[in-house]
Amino acid sequence: MSKNPPGSHTAVPATNPSAPARRSVLRGSLAASAGIALGGGGLAAPAFALSGRPAAQWGVQTGDVTARSGLVWVRSDRPARMIVETSATESFRRVRRHRGPLLGTGTDFTGTTFLRGLPPGEQIHYRVVLADIDDPRRTSEPVLGTFRTAPERRRDGVRFLWSGDIAGQGWGINPDIGGFRAFEAMRRLDPDFFLCSGDTVYADGPLQPSVTLPDGRIWRNLVTPEKAKVAETLDEYRGNFRYNLLDQNVRAFNAQVPAVVQWDDHEVRNNWYPGQILDDARYTEKNVDVLASRASRAFAEYFPVSTMQAAGPGAGGRMHRVVRYGPLLDVFVLDMRSYRNANSPGRQADDTTGILGAEQLAWLKHELSRSRAVWKVLAADMPIGLVVPDGATAFEAIAQGDPGAPLGRELQIAELLRFIKHRRITGTVWLTADVHYTSAQRYAPERAAFQDFAPFWEFVSGPLAAGGFPANKLDSTFGPERVFVRAPERANVSPMESPQYFGEVDIDGASAELTVRLRGDDDTVLFTKVLQPGLVGQ
Repeated sequence: MSKNPPGSHTAVPATNPSAPARRSVLRGSLAASAGIALGGGGLAAPAFALSGRPAAQWGVQTGDVTARSGLVWVRSDRPARMIVETSATESFRRVRRHRGPLLGTGTDFTGTTFLRGLPPGEQIHYRVVLADIDDPRRTSEPVLGTFRTAPERRRDGVRFLWSGDIAGQGWGINPDIGGFRAFEAMRRLDPDFFLCSGDTVYADGPLQPSVTLPDGRIWRNLVTPEKAKVAETLDEYRGNFRYNLLDQNVRAFNAQVPAVVQWDDHEVRNNWYPGQILDDARYTEKNVDVLASRASRAFAEYFPVSTMQAAGPGAGGRMHRVVRYGPLLDVFVLDMRSYRNANSPGRQADDTTGILGAEQLAWLKHELSRSRAVWKVLAADMPIGLVVPDGATAFEAIAQGDPGAPLGRELQIAELLRFIKHRRITGTVWLTADVHYTSAQRYAPERAAFQDFAPFWEFVSGPLAAGGFPANKLDSTFGPERVFVRAPERANVSPMESPQYFGEVDIDGASAELTVRLRGDDDTVLFTKVLQPGLVGQ
């Protein structure tokens, strides 16, 4: 695969455009709370002392925060009642109490509490307490967190980060380098929220205690029983989601930055699709639908996702949803995994299932047409015009390398792009991860085989804590031009050898301009693009 040059864009020192700080947070308090009972830099498994009071040693998370609502997550070490207290101040002088669910074996002792009636555009401080079921007076040490609700005033602006691909390709939590360092780099930027674009875990990627790098250095992994083999059982999938929470950087980030989370393939198994029967000797369970059901349940237990929590524990629910973040931004979270057809050469001339499924496509059109936000971010777990193969003849994403008119899954994307143009839906931007490098593509009809669409941008970032890979080839059906790319020259470059990547989106409250910055975890801005509001395409 040929490597595209980075172009003329040069790395510059990272800056925080929102300084002074937007949060009145005692960082030390949050860091201490995130690292409760976790000595040695927070890279060892929490010790479960089954006597005394309940403990919440896996930290806290918030998710799907809007102007007046949000979800708070916690895990206990035993059966307990979850209680959340919120306050406008970090001193918790006046609190509002939210009675949460009972945490037990049915959800692996995890639980999520909906917070409603919150003030818009405000910093919310919260603490989670676990009460013993038999004696509610016996409670855990409180675990602290904070988040900012979405603004209701356009002039307040929005800033968020996105990336994906965590603990993949054999690169897990390495105590020698301080664990998942990209999360600390992101935390220091103090965004309003984080969009996690999938591959949140690698349930199909067992870890070895050590790996010898090409230069002779030794990469050392923290390994748990669930990460020593491919995940098949519900408990093994749960253990994969639990693994990332062993990292203190992740816990500190979760306590400070709310998330909007989606999945891709590695939460279940590489390149999976519904109905697939595996030919893989590592698996005793060959039916991917069975594996996906277990993985989906574990995902819903370990992430605060509004549409999955609303379905109830173990009930499944759907991944795709709209998170409305004030008048400037709607985030359309897509699920390109659960409804797709089988991976194939992708040359069929009629394809109503595609990568989204007919029902999800109809939902997306409806929600886009009713959105009044200035910017509509399409959070895709796979890129549009990058060719992602699956074996010798099949393809994993949308593009299949044929530069002509749309075929296969491209037909569904063509239908969506045509709809956006003819309905004059403004401000659409595509964000994704998946391919383990960072790039910016502009799609334009004058370069395309299919031309009935308005120009748009697609930005790629990642990985956060996984192997880096060379840049994928482009498929010219929708006329992409690679404006920027930063990728390694060989496959599976470790995080010790190459920076990890994430992206930043900053929407200015005064002008409504949207600025995208592609960043490395080494405090550099690699590429910047400013987009203007109110346009169909850019």
